[in-house]
Amino acid sequence: MRHFGHIAPEVRQRLFHREPCAFTADSPPHLLAAALGATLYSPATRPRLADDILKQAGRGVVSMVLCLEDSIDDAEVTAAEENLVRQFADLAGRGVEPPLLFIRVRAAEQIPDLVRRLGSDVRLLSGFVLPKFTEERGVPFLEALAASDLPGGRRLFAMPVLESPELLHLESRAETLAGIARTVDKYRDRVLALRLGVTDFCSAYGLRRPPDMTAYDVQIVASVIADVVNVLGRADGTGFTVTGPVWEYFRVQERMFKPQLRRSPFLEGRADELRQALIEHDMDGLLREIELDRANGLLGKTCIHPSHVLPVHALSVVSHEEFSDAEDILRPERGGGGVLRSSYTNKMNEVKPHRAWAERTLRRAEVFGVAREDVGFVELLTAGLPG
Repeated sequence: MRHFGHIAPEVRQRLFHREPCAFTADSPPHLLAAALGATLYSPATRPRLADDILKQAGRGVVSMVLCLEDSIDDAEVTAAEENLVRQFADLAGRGVEPPLLFIRVRAAEQIPDLVRRLGSDVRLLSGFVLPKFTEERGVPFLEALAASDLPGGRRLFAMPVLESPELLHLESRAETLAGIARTVDKYRDRVLALRLGVTDFCSAYGLRRPPDMTAYDVQIVASVIADVVNVLGRADGTGFTVTGPVWEYFRVQERMFKPQLRRSPFLEGRADELRQALIEHDMDGLLREIELDRANGLLGKTCIHPSHVLPVHALSVVSHEEFSDAEDILRPERGGGGVLRSSYTNKMNEVKPHRAWAERTLRRAEVFGVAREDVGFVELLTAGLPG
C-alpha cells in the first residue's frame, strides 16, 4: 500500500516531485508510525465490515480501527466480537491486502481471546488500540499483547489512547504523564504511536468545540496536548509519534465539491473556489486543526468519517519548499552548523537548531511524498476525490 496509491500513476507523476513510498504491515515500525495518516474508526458491529474496509482502502485509507469500546453499546460487545471474527474470515478469503487494521478493546483479556478466535486470520491484524491509558491500566494491556505474538515472530503493536481524567486534571497530570512515560518506554518495541482522546477531555468539563474552532482554541485541552508532546513527543530519540485528535463534524458528503470542482485537478483559479466550498461545508476548522496538529508536533489524525481522510493526507504531503529546506539543512557538508539562506530565498535555515525539524520532514516526505513546485493542497485534494 501507499498514500495516494488509489489514484492513477500518471496523475501521481504530475502531482509529486517524489512519490510516497510503498509499505506493508511488516515494514519497520518507525515507517508505519509515520504512515498511519488519517486513521479511520469504525464500529465493530457493522454487518458488512469487510466490504467497508476494502471500499475505504480503495479511496486512500491506509489505517483503520475497528472499535469494541465507546462507539458501541455495552450490550453489543459479544455480538461485535463475533462479527469481527466473521469479517476477518471474509477479508482473508478475498486475497486482497487490507489497510493496517487495529482493534480497540475494552479489557486486557480481550486481546489473547481475540487472537485465539481469529486463528490464522489474525495475520491481517496489525495491533490493538488501548483505551484510557495510564500506567496502572496500561500494563495489563501491554502484558497481554506481549504474550500474544503471532507465528513467525511477527509482533502486534499497541496504540495507547491518552484520554483519562488523571491526565487532564492539573493536580495529577505530572504524575500520570511520568507513569505513562515509564510504561511506554518499557514496552517501546510494542508501542507504534500514542493517540489523543480529546473528546473525553472535553467531556470531563462538559465542553464541546464548535466547528469553527479547533482543539487548540479550547485552552484546557491545548494545555494537555502541549504537556503530552513535551514529555512523550521529544525529537531526541526518546519520543513517540503522537497523533492528532478526532474532528467530530462531517456534514460534507462523499461527492463533495461536485460537479463544480471536478472539471480538472489543474484548472487555474480553482483554489479560492475550493476553499470557499470547504468553509461552507464546515471544513475550515478541520483544515486549521490539521495544520495546528503538525505545528504542535503531532502526525496523523483520528478520523470518524471518510470525508476527513483526504484533507488529512493532502495536508500531510511535504511541499517542495519544505523538502528543499530539509535537504539543504541535512547536507553532509553542513555538519558543522552555520546559517544559510533558503533556496526559496525567503527564510533563514539555521543548521543545528533546524536539524530535528529537517529529519522529521524527510520522514514525512518518505511516506506522504513531496509535491511538485507548482502543486498545492487544492490539487492534491481534488485529485484524490472519488470519481
